Order: sequence, then structure tokens, then C-alpha cells
Amino acid sequence: MKRIILAGIVAACFASTAVFAADLKLGYIDMQRALNGSEAGKEAKEQLASKVKKYQDDINVKQEELKKLKDELEKQGMLLSDSARASKEKDYQNKLKDFQRFTKDAQDELQGKDEELTRKILEGMEKVIQVFGRQNGYTFIFVKNDGMLLFVDEKADLTEEVLKLFNASRKK
Repeated sequence: MKRIILAGIVAACFASTAVFAADLKLGYIDMQRALNGSEAGKEAKEQLASKVKKYQDDINVKQEELKKLKDELEKQGMLLSDSARASKEKDYQNKLKDFQRFTKDAQDELQGKDEELTRKILEGMEKVIQVFGRQNGYTFIFVKNDGMLLFVDEKADLTEEVLKLFNASRKK
């Protein structure tokens, strides 16, 4: 659907008068490169990496506890009474479920935080791109990473200019 609308807009622009075509100014932004190269993007990566490390440390501790509990169960299993063995097995199963819940919750939280940080950066970048486009007389500025641009001349790449403006806007 996006492609049809985009193609229609571009076709309408090119079908316009020669005067309009002469004034047509196009550019594109490589959003992935802009996200990765921006100071905000680097800060977000650091935040996520620190959260990942914290969760990984917690996961390692919990895995070690589970391993010890399972080893105890295997070693003492034959020596324990049926009720004691059943109790230890139930304890192990409960801790295993808690561990699985913890890892799923950690993954969900990390994914949510990544999406939140990315959204905030993109919103800020979009504002900078709009101002840049107006101030520099662009008719269209496209996003390269959407897979809709089959060919773009490198001269139309505005990523570095916008990235500098975005980083500067954050310092204000």
C-alpha cells in the first residue's frame, strides 16, 4: 500500500509542469546509519548493553542454582524417601519455571526498552529532518531503509548533514 501511494506521489510530481520539475529537490536518509551514528543512538546502545549485562549476571546466578539443585537431586535421589525426593523435585520444577519466567520477562523488557528508545530517537530525528527539508527547499526526503528505493544516487544522501544537526539539537 505504501509503495502504491509513494509511486503515485512521485508519478504526479514528475507529470507536473517542467517548471515544477526543475524545482524538484529530492534526498534520502539512511535511518539505520543515522540511528547508529547519532549520539542518542550510541547512548541507547550503552543503556541496553548495561541492562543486558545485569540480566545476564542474574541469569548466570539462577542457572548455577538450578544446576546445583539438579545435581543434589541426582546424587541424593536414591537415598531420599519418596516424599523427600518428590518435595525436592517439586522445588526444582518451581525454580525452573521461575527461571523461565524471569528470562522471558527480561527479554520482553529489553525489547520494550529498545523500541521505546528507538521511537524517541526517531521522533527527534523526524523533527530535525522536517526543519532541514523546509530550510533547504527539499520537495521530498525519503527513508532509504524502507526498501522502496530501488536506486538512489549517493549525491542525494542527506544522512550526515541531518545527523550533525540532530546531534547539535540535542546539546541545546
